[in-house]
Amino acid sequence: MRADVVAGLLGAVLVLPQGVAFATLAGLPPEYGIYTAVVPCIVAALFGSSWHVMSGPTNANSLALFAMLSPVAFAGSPAYIGLALAVTILVGLMQLAVGTLRLGTLANFISPSVLLGFTCGAATLIGLYALKDLFGLAVPTGTSAFGVLRFLFDNVDAINWGAATVGAVTLGATLAFKRLGKQLPFMLLGLMAGYCVALLLNRTGWGGGHHVNVVGPIPSAIPSFHVPDISWRSVPDLLGIASALTIVALGQSISIAKAVALRSGQHIDANREFIGQGLSNIAGGLFSGYISCGSLNRSVPNFEAGAKTPLASVFSALWLVALVAISAPLLAQIPLAAIAAMLLLVAWGLFDFARLRRIAALSRTEFAIAVGTFAATLVIRLEMAVLLGTILSLVAYLYRTSRPAVRSLVPDADDPGRRFTPLDELQRPQPECPQLKLLRMEGAIYFGAVQYVTDRLHWLRTVNASQKHLLAMTKSMNFIDLAGAEMWEAELAERRAAGGDLYFHRPRTQVLQTWEQTGFTAKLGPDHVFSTKRQALHTIIAQLSPDICAQCHARIFEECAQRPGAQTHAEAL
Repeated sequence: MRADVVAGLLGAVLVLPQGVAFATLAGLPPEYGIYTAVVPCIVAALFGSSWHVMSGPTNANSLALFAMLSPVAFAGSPAYIGLALAVTILVGLMQLAVGTLRLGTLANFISPSVLLGFTCGAATLIGLYALKDLFGLAVPTGTSAFGVLRFLFDNVDAINWGAATVGAVTLGATLAFKRLGKQLPFMLLGLMAGYCVALLLNRTGWGGGHHVNVVGPIPSAIPSFHVPDISWRSVPDLLGIASALTIVALGQSISIAKAVALRSGQHIDANREFIGQGLSNIAGGLFSGYISCGSLNRSVPNFEAGAKTPLASVFSALWLVALVAISAPLLAQIPLAAIAAMLLLVAWGLFDFARLRRIAALSRTEFAIAVGTFAATLVIRLEMAVLLGTILSLVAYLYRTSRPAVRSLVPDADDPGRRFTPLDELQRPQPECPQLKLLRMEGAIYFGAVQYVTDRLHWLRTVNASQKHLLAMTKSMNFIDLAGAEMWEAELAERRAAGGDLYFHRPRTQVLQTWEQTGFTAKLGPDHVFSTKRQALHTIIAQLSPDICAQCHARIFEECAQRPGAQTHAEAL
């Protein structure tokens, strides 16, 4: 209990500046960021799966909510707030449905590369939007992230150097305190440094006569129960927004839960985690909170602070209510430039350069997906960027699986055990049997892969027409559908029409069942399926043309010693 109380205090201290900053980023009054870290945090902890994940406002959710709702209503207006709370409830209902229906595996289709590209793109947008308050610019409402940057370059004379000074002090102090020790609440200390500078500038006028804008009054520390008042005609539009936000929130939640679980060794139940997140957003929308999910910035420190149970999140919410109740007048004087500096640090921390370099070195395809999602996040709506990235991942996966390995084998003469080895792995070129082709099939033979495999088999028949017999090693052919079964039927017909035949070594149970259901087993014949290579070669080689065997000099199989011409070949050697 003592460990959870201490960890909860750290969580409350961390979320205090973050909640205010993220609510501002979401286009909501600052107190809504604090409300989102109270009831949703408690509910998610009590009903979720993870022991250490702390839920609350996050930068990605805040940015996504603002991007999707700002074209519908004026940010900060009562109508905007009502829509934000209604969307939060809808997101909670969708998350609850996903968990209840045990559809948690859907989150697996959002690949880590997509999440990385989205996170880096969101970080870039966060940084660009923060420039407005960092330099005290009066940027028109609805200006895009790159529009803020353009406005800055076009209006350098309008920069509020007092605000810029506050931002610079906040950045410098935060980094200095972080360097002194990561156990320190460096974000809070940095914010206090900016707070003091802003207070000094506003009271003395040393900022060149420019007032440094502050957060303003925070009405209450305790969220009140309120059912959002919206028009039923707007519900269909909100459903589309909620669906996109659900995907973003679910992807973040399960990713953060797994990241913390890697450190704690805990097993995460994705469906239960989604149920907890769904209930937390339903309760949050009714208690003045907007979309919440697991926060990596608080979950990892919560674990490292020694939290033992989800009660640490409960204590965090209670500590937060107490702190806000005691210091609300002081919180009202938090400078927006200091919050902008915090957002810049958050954005920099989210931009994972090391992981981008690692992905670039390991897989060009995954790197392209990450870069594509990153670019899409910057130029199109966030939900569409996530959807585009997910589609790119699925297309890349389908492309890879549509080209299963079809590898020619021979017994390796340099291996004492004469292991069957792919031709491209041999240390030196070795001949194949002129009558029998050995192939290893690796992967699933489904409708998307049928054309590729058909083309490969046709090419092999064309290149060496004398190899009329085919032995397919299918131990690694892990799946087959109707189209795949029909492909093997066509191959069997081609082989037999040319005077050869088709044989299989160790097909899997699922493959055999599909062949049985389609009637292919009856056409092939049970004597064409073998459980061992020795049995297969002994049977097949006996069916080969003795005339060709008599002229053959390859003799790559042990069974060739019993074929015509073997003695002549031995004498020649």
